[in-house]
Amino acid sequence: MNTKTWKWFNYKDIFEIRKGKRLTKADMIPGNIPYVGATDSNNGLTARIANNEHLHSANTISVSYNGSIAEAFYQTKEFWATDDVNVLYPKFDLNKEIALFLTTIINREKYRFNYGRKWDKELMEQSQIRLPVIKTSLNKYIPDWKWIADYVKENIISKLPTRAKDVWQNKFNPKSLSETKIKLNTSNWKWFRYDEIFEICKGFYNKKPEENPVGAIPFIGATDSNNGITSMHDLDTIKDASKTGDEPNAPLEQKIFKPNCITVSNNGSVGYAFYQPKEFTCTHDVNPLYIHKKWHKELNIYIAMFLCSLIEKERFRWDYGRKWRPKRMPDSLIKLPVRKIAPNKYEPDWQFMEDYIKSLPYSSCL
Repeated sequence: MNTKTWKWFNYKDIFEIRKGKRLTKADMIPGNIPYVGATDSNNGLTARIANNEHLHSANTISVSYNGSIAEAFYQTKEFWATDDVNVLYPKFDLNKEIALFLTTIINREKYRFNYGRKWDKELMEQSQIRLPVIKTSLNKYIPDWKWIADYVKENIISKLPTRAKDVWQNKFNPKSLSETKIKLNTSNWKWFRYDEIFEICKGFYNKKPEENPVGAIPFIGATDSNNGITSMHDLDTIKDASKTGDEPNAPLEQKIFKPNCITVSNNGSVGYAFYQPKEFTCTHDVNPLYIHKKWHKELNIYIAMFLCSLIEKERFRWDYGRKWRPKRMPDSLIKLPVRKIAPNKYEPDWQFMEDYIKSLPYSSCL
């Protein structure tokens, strides 16, 4: 991709920019309409409501100008946007390929803004976005929307894994794996120390090895997205990384972790948890967690999804001044559903965890 020939365009020339409207939690009526807030995940969705007085159109882009500033998401359905969100109505034929390209560019603008300089409607109308172009006359250009759509199809969508491609093409199955409906009652759950439930490992690298984009070994970093993957590697690049590990001469098996575990960031995006289905390597800002051998239980993706959700609920306890390092994690507590195996003795109810996840919508996509 050569951006040297791209040109700058005013946002207000490409989009009509409309401001969202505040809706307090007390006024929210539960329903099926997406409520888009100033968040950095879940496509901006923070609730589902029945209120329909101030809905924005589908086929638009929502952009947070407060909170998680410059987080941009393509909206395919009518939605309510909070007043911390700008909604971009295209003055061109928008589709999801073009939207993916634009939201990526918009997200790259985060560094320009902070709590003291919010990207509100007035400032966004004065802002510019740089795009590939077609020359229409002397010194006059328009965005090359066809090139953008074709680039996304040929260079991004075509390279997606099969499941991700199915989601993009709306071929996924929204049904649950089990028709049994299960309710959560946490009053009967019990607390366990992390080192009772997990064998807690320490990540290896303090600086990631040289990347190989077509390698098969993921590098897990302290990030909040992409299942923790920040780059790809192969055996050769990992072997050659003699100066980037905490122990430069460590054997290869110490640098590569076995699959079927959960990785948790202990620094950076502290507390984000992801299931790792295949072998990987990782930064020392990540703790790989394996089910403790004493439980004689093999982790699977359903139990992992249950545990990851609980682990991420603890994120509020940690920040840059209080990291969740392997020395601190063993003393941490996690509350789990249990089964009684003897008087006053309980063990985690692994089957309940699996059955609950299988009962949820979209579990067949896992």
